[in-house]
Amino acid sequence: MLSIRLRTFLRRFMPTNILLAAIFTRRGLKWGVPAMSIAVVYLAAAVLFAGLVGQGAPGWLNLLVLLCFWNALKFLAAGPASLFCLVRVRIREAQIRRLMRVAVMSEGIHLERATRAPARAMH
Repeated sequence: MLSIRLRTFLRRFMPTNILLAAIFTRRGLKWGVPAMSIAVVYLAAAVLFAGLVGQGAPGWLNLLVLLCFWNALKFLAAGPASLFCLVRVRIREAQIRRLMRVAVMSEGIHLERATRAPARAMH
C-alpha cells in the first residue's frame, strides 16, 4: 500500500510527472519530441551539480545529480514514445473517419458492409 500511495503522490504533485502526464494525453502527444529539449536542461544541471560536488560541495548534492539525470532520461524516452503513440492514434482516427464516411454515404441506401473476411465455402 505504501508503494501505491507513494507512486500516486509522485504522479500527482511532482512537476516532471505532471508534464509527462500532460504529454501523454491526446492533445499533448504532439509535444513529446519538443519536450525532449528539457532533457538537455536536466543534463546540464546534473553536470553542474556533479562539478560542485567534485569541488567540495556537500555530498547530498549527489542526490540532485541522480534526480536530474533520472528526469533527463524520462524526457528522452518520452519523445519517441509519444511519437509512436501519436502515429498509432492518427491511424486509428483515420480508420474511424473512413468508416464514418461509408456510413454517411450509405444513408438511405441499403449497403452490406463486411466486418470481417467472408468464410470460405467448403466444396
